[in-house]
Amino acid sequence: MRWIWLVLCLALAAPLAAQERHAVAQLDPARTAIVAEGRDRGHPRPLLLTLGLSRTVPYRVYFLDGPPRLILDLHEVDFAQTRPEAIAGHALVPDLRWGRSRPGWSRLILELAGPYGLKSAVQRAGPGGVELRVALMPVKPAEFVTRGQAVPVLRDLPQAVIEDPPVAPAERHPLRIAIDPGHGGHDPGAEVGAIREAAVMLGYARELSDVLTAAGFEVIETRTDDSFIGLEQRMTIARTQGADLFLSLHADALPAGEAAGMSIYTWDQNADDRAARQLALRHDRADLVAGLDLTESDDQIAGVLMDLARQKTQPRSESFAKFLVAELNEAGIALHRRPIRGAAFAVLKSPDIPSVLIELGFLTDAVDRGNLFNPEWRSHSAQSIARAVAEWAQEDAARARLSRR
Repeated sequence: MRWIWLVLCLALAAPLAAQERHAVAQLDPARTAIVAEGRDRGHPRPLLLTLGLSRTVPYRVYFLDGPPRLILDLHEVDFAQTRPEAIAGHALVPDLRWGRSRPGWSRLILELAGPYGLKSAVQRAGPGGVELRVALMPVKPAEFVTRGQAVPVLRDLPQAVIEDPPVAPAERHPLRIAIDPGHGGHDPGAEVGAIREAAVMLGYARELSDVLTAAGFEVIETRTDDSFIGLEQRMTIARTQGADLFLSLHADALPAGEAAGMSIYTWDQNADDRAARQLALRHDRADLVAGLDLTESDDQIAGVLMDLARQKTQPRSESFAKFLVAELNEAGIALHRRPIRGAAFAVLKSPDIPSVLIELGFLTDAVDRGNLFNPEWRSHSAQSIARAVAEWAQEDAARARLSRR
């Protein structure tokens, strides 16, 4: 009976084991290649990258500069059993490498001999398996379009080494995102007719929190109802709960015609933008540094302490702002003509947590107002924010690893 029971267990376990082995798509080196079209005359030639895969997978294609390179993000693809030098045609490009990126995703980096554009990207299933074909054409430098051209990127990651299979999201500590819907309680924020900024932002914050949670992040909400939360308390909530990123949500009001479209603010006490100064008047001064109340401290001493602490945090805030603008641009969401701006908003003053203030639009602009009440636009923009958080977190972690070295 024991032997029969063992055989039955093994028989039942075999299909499950097979499912687990095939949950991640496998790269087939025999069907993977880089091909250049035309004769080599010393100039960049059209390229065709073909990946042989065991099944269809979600993927994203874009370009980065410094040096020019193609970035191909693939969901749940295992490159662990293949080295880049085993790929036919790898010598046609300056470098080919891959590795894990964010949880559940792998990234292939194809360094290019010059600026290229995407001609086509097609994934097809055939008798031999699935093929993902990415065709590239040389373009003039002025026509080279990168994803968020101002986005800072690392040039030496990932290295061309055999990697373990992608790590499941649950195996990593999730990033903690503080969501701060502006105003509340006796402070309604901007008002246009019966519309109150505080109420609109609370509703959007709930939707964004759901999207971020579904993406595998932990969410910290500074307020969950129509109550007043002081500016210092908002930052304290984020700090005491270990927030890795602070997102303040607003939809302000300016005289008609002065502002429209989404914009992202980072801390800048010397900002000379008139509209930014107008909006900053809505916020009181916050005096917290790394958990210390500096209300009674000398302003000069407090300023020096904050500036020192912000030397590491401010670039991280600015980096996230650039990732967010890149994602919003890619999603086709209308942005302010200057999408990244500086301002002395009090909630951005925390020097120990990367922080941005997102103006989702202006209640005084008819188009923005319509967007804020459009479920499709809200969902679209929230998904873009979540993608930007994931991309920024990956790069931020990579930079942290390099700085420790």
